[in-house]
Amino acid sequence: MKRLCVFCGSSYGNSPAFTAAARELGEAIATRGIELVYGGARVGLMNEVADAVLAKGGKVIGVLPRFMSDKELAHESLTELHLVDTMHQRKQLMAELSDGFVALPGGFGTFEEIFEAMTWSQLNLHRSPCALFNVAGYYDKLIEFLDISVASGFVRKDLRDSLIVADNVEDLFEGIANHRPAQSEKWIPQNILKS
Repeated sequence: MKRLCVFCGSSYGNSPAFTAAARELGEAIATRGIELVYGGARVGLMNEVADAVLAKGGKVIGVLPRFMSDKELAHESLTELHLVDTMHQRKQLMAELSDGFVALPGGFGTFEEIFEAMTWSQLNLHRSPCALFNVAGYYDKLIEFLDISVASGFVRKDLRDSLIVADNVEDLFEGIANHRPAQSEKWIPQNILKS
Protein backbone atom coordinates (compact mmCIF):
# COMPACT_ATOMS: atom_id res chain seq x y z
CA MET A 1 0.00 0.00 0.00
CA LYS A 2 1.38 3.37 -1.02
CA ARG A 3 -1.30 5.74 0.25
CA LEU A 4 -3.98 5.43 2.91
CA CYS A 5 -6.96 7.77 3.08
CA VAL A 6 -8.14 8.64 6.59
CA PHE A 7 -11.58 10.10 7.23
CA CYS A 8 -12.10 11.64 10.66
CA GLY A 9 -13.66 14.42 12.67
CA SER A 10 -12.94 18.11 12.26
CA SER A 11 -13.66 18.13 16.00
CA TYR A 12 -11.82 16.33 18.78
CA GLY A 13 -14.80 14.63 20.38
CA ASN A 14 -15.10 14.41 24.15
CA SER A 15 -12.62 11.64 24.93
CA PRO A 16 -8.83 11.92 25.01
CA ALA A 17 -8.80 8.42 23.52
CA PHE A 18 -9.89 9.84 20.15
CA THR A 19 -6.96 12.27 19.96
CA ALA A 20 -4.51 9.61 21.16
CA ALA A 21 -5.74 7.17 18.51
CA ALA A 22 -5.46 9.77 15.74
CA ARG A 23 -1.86 10.45 16.73
CA GLU A 24 -1.05 6.75 17.02
CA LEU A 25 -2.54 6.05 13.61
CA GLY A 26 -0.57 8.90 12.05
CA GLU A 27 2.67 7.63 13.58
CA ALA A 28 1.93 4.09 12.37
CA ILE A 29 1.23 5.31 8.83
CA ALA A 30 4.54 7.17 8.69
CA THR A 31 6.51 4.34 10.31
CA ARG A 32 5.21 1.94 7.66
CA GLY A 33 6.30 4.27 4.86
CA ILE A 34 2.72 4.92 3.78
CA GLU A 35 1.58 8.36 2.63
CA LEU A 36 -1.50 9.90 4.25
CA VAL A 37 -4.35 11.26 2.16
CA TYR A 38 -6.89 13.27 4.14
CA GLY A 39 -9.19 16.28 4.02
CA GLY A 40 -6.47 18.95 4.23
CA ALA A 41 -7.68 20.85 7.30
CA ARG A 42 -5.82 21.90 10.45
CA VAL A 43 -8.68 21.26 12.87
CA GLY A 44 -9.78 18.41 15.13
CA LEU A 45 -8.68 14.83 14.63
CA MET A 46 -7.83 15.72 11.04
CA ASN A 47 -5.03 17.95 12.29
CA GLU A 48 -3.82 15.36 14.81
CA VAL A 49 -3.38 12.54 12.32
CA ALA A 50 -1.68 14.82 9.77
CA ASP A 51 0.69 16.35 12.32
CA ALA A 52 1.61 12.90 13.64
CA VAL A 53 2.57 11.71 10.16
CA LEU A 54 4.59 14.87 9.51
CA ALA A 55 6.34 14.65 12.89
CA LYS A 56 7.61 11.19 11.95
CA GLY A 57 8.91 12.45 8.61
CA GLY A 58 6.04 11.04 6.56
CA LYS A 59 4.24 12.53 3.57
CA VAL A 60 0.76 14.04 3.83
CA ILE A 61 -1.50 14.90 0.91
CA GLY A 62 -4.49 17.10 1.70
CA VAL A 63 -7.54 17.73 -0.44
CA LEU A 64 -9.59 20.75 0.58
CA PRO A 65 -12.45 22.69 -1.03
CA ARG A 66 -11.56 26.32 -1.70
CA PHE A 67 -14.39 27.62 0.47
CA MET A 68 -12.77 25.93 3.45
CA SER A 69 -9.36 27.27 2.54
CA ASP A 70 -10.88 30.75 2.34
CA LYS A 71 -11.94 30.31 5.99
CA GLU A 72 -8.28 29.70 6.87
CA LEU A 73 -8.80 26.02 7.64
CA ALA A 74 -6.02 24.77 5.35
CA HIS A 75 -3.09 22.98 6.96
CA GLU A 76 -0.09 24.92 5.70
CA SER A 77 2.67 22.38 6.38
CA LEU A 78 1.53 19.51 4.18
CA THR A 79 3.63 17.76 1.57
CA GLU A 80 0.92 18.54 -0.99
CA LEU A 81 -2.36 20.44 -0.75
CA HIS A 82 -4.88 20.15 -3.56
CA LEU A 83 -7.60 22.81 -3.64
CA VAL A 84 -10.85 21.79 -5.36
CA ASP A 85 -14.16 23.49 -6.03
CA THR A 86 -16.66 21.13 -4.41
CA MET A 87 -17.04 18.48 -1.74
CA HIS A 88 -17.77 15.95 -4.49
CA GLN A 89 -14.46 16.75 -6.19
CA ARG A 90 -12.72 16.44 -2.84
CA LYS A 91 -13.98 12.89 -2.28
CA GLN A 92 -13.29 11.87 -5.86
CA LEU A 93 -9.69 13.07 -5.76
CA MET A 94 -9.09 11.53 -2.34
CA ALA A 95 -10.33 8.21 -3.71
CA GLU A 96 -8.18 8.47 -6.84
CA LEU A 97 -5.07 9.15 -4.73
CA SER A 98 -5.66 6.31 -2.24
CA ASP A 99 -5.15 2.56 -1.94
CA GLY A 100 -7.35 2.12 1.14
CA PHE A 101 -9.76 3.93 3.45
CA VAL A 102 -9.96 4.18 7.24
CA ALA A 103 -12.54 6.01 9.35
CA LEU A 104 -11.48 7.28 12.75
CA PRO A 105 -14.27 8.65 14.94
CA GLY A 106 -16.10 11.56 13.34
CA GLY A 107 -19.50 12.95 12.50
CA PHE A 108 -21.79 13.07 9.47
CA GLY A 109 -18.96 13.84 7.03
CA THR A 110 -16.89 10.89 8.22
CA PHE A 111 -19.89 8.55 8.06
CA GLU A 112 -20.76 9.69 4.56
CA GLU A 113 -17.18 9.34 3.32
CA ILE A 114 -16.59 5.79 4.56
CA PHE A 115 -20.03 4.66 3.39
CA GLU A 116 -19.38 6.10 -0.06
CA ALA A 117 -16.09 4.20 -0.18
CA MET A 118 -17.99 1.03 0.79
CA THR A 119 -20.64 1.74 -1.84
CA TRP A 120 -17.98 2.13 -4.51
CA SER A 121 -16.54 -1.21 -3.39
CA GLN A 122 -20.01 -2.77 -3.70
CA LEU A 123 -20.20 -1.44 -7.26
CA ASN A 124 -16.70 -2.76 -8.04
CA LEU A 125 -15.40 0.75 -8.68
CA HIS A 126 -12.43 -0.16 -6.47
CA ARG A 127 -11.11 -3.23 -4.63
CA SER A 128 -9.39 -1.33 -1.82
CA PRO A 129 -9.79 -2.08 1.88
CA CYS A 130 -12.26 -0.04 3.92
CA ALA A 131 -11.99 0.04 7.70
CA LEU A 132 -13.54 1.40 10.86
CA PHE A 133 -11.02 2.26 13.58
CA ASN A 134 -13.38 1.56 16.47
CA VAL A 135 -11.71 3.69 19.14
CA ALA A 136 -13.24 3.30 22.61
CA GLY A 137 -16.23 1.46 21.12
CA TYR A 138 -17.24 4.51 19.10
CA TYR A 139 -18.61 2.45 16.20
CA ASP A 140 -20.17 -0.37 18.25
CA LYS A 141 -23.77 0.65 17.53
CA LEU A 142 -23.02 1.28 13.87
CA ILE A 143 -21.51 -2.20 13.56
CA GLU A 144 -24.60 -3.64 15.25
CA PHE A 145 -26.78 -1.74 12.78
CA LEU A 146 -24.78 -3.06 9.82
CA ASP A 147 -25.41 -6.60 11.05
CA ILE A 148 -29.12 -5.79 11.29
CA SER A 149 -28.94 -4.51 7.70
CA VAL A 150 -27.48 -7.85 6.61
CA ALA A 151 -30.15 -9.80 8.51
CA SER A 152 -32.83 -7.58 6.93
CA GLY A 153 -31.60 -8.29 3.40
CA PHE A 154 -30.29 -4.81 2.51
CA VAL A 155 -26.53 -5.40 2.82
CA ARG A 156 -24.76 -8.44 1.40
CA LYS A 157 -22.95 -10.47 4.03
CA ASP A 158 -19.75 -10.68 1.98
CA LEU A 159 -19.68 -6.89 1.67
CA ARG A 160 -20.27 -6.46 5.40
CA ASP A 161 -17.55 -9.03 6.10
CA SER A 162 -15.12 -7.14 3.85
CA LEU A 163 -15.39 -4.06 6.11
CA ILE A 164 -12.43 -4.19 8.50
CA VAL A 165 -13.22 -3.36 12.11
CA ALA A 166 -10.37 -2.89 14.57
CA ASP A 167 -9.96 -1.27 17.96
CA ASN A 168 -6.17 -0.93 17.83
CA VAL A 169 -3.57 0.04 15.25
CA GLU A 170 -1.92 -3.37 14.95
CA ASP A 171 -5.19 -5.15 14.23
CA LEU A 172 -6.15 -2.39 11.81
CA PHE A 173 -3.04 -2.85 9.68
CA GLU A 174 -3.27 -6.63 9.94
CA GLY A 175 -6.83 -6.40 8.61
CA ILE A 176 -5.69 -4.14 5.77
CA ALA A 177 -2.86 -6.52 4.87
CA ASN A 178 -5.23 -9.51 4.82
CA HIS A 179 -8.13 -7.72 3.13
CA ARG A 180 -10.32 -9.80 0.86
CA PRO A 181 -12.74 -7.77 -1.27
CA ALA A 182 -16.36 -8.87 -1.52
CA GLN A 183 -16.66 -11.39 -4.35
CA SER A 184 -20.29 -11.37 -5.42
CA GLU A 185 -21.60 -9.13 -8.13
CA LYS A 186 -24.19 -6.49 -7.41
CA TRP A 187 -27.40 -7.37 -5.81
CA ILE A 188 -30.00 -6.88 -8.54
CA PRO A 189 -32.24 -9.98 -8.45
CA GLN A 190 -32.11 -12.03 -11.64
CA ASN A 191 -35.92 -12.03 -11.99
CA ILE A 192 -35.84 -8.21 -12.29
CA LEU A 193 -33.14 -8.37 -14.96
CA LYS A 194 -35.23 -10.85 -16.98
CA SER A 195 -38.44 -8.84 -16.94
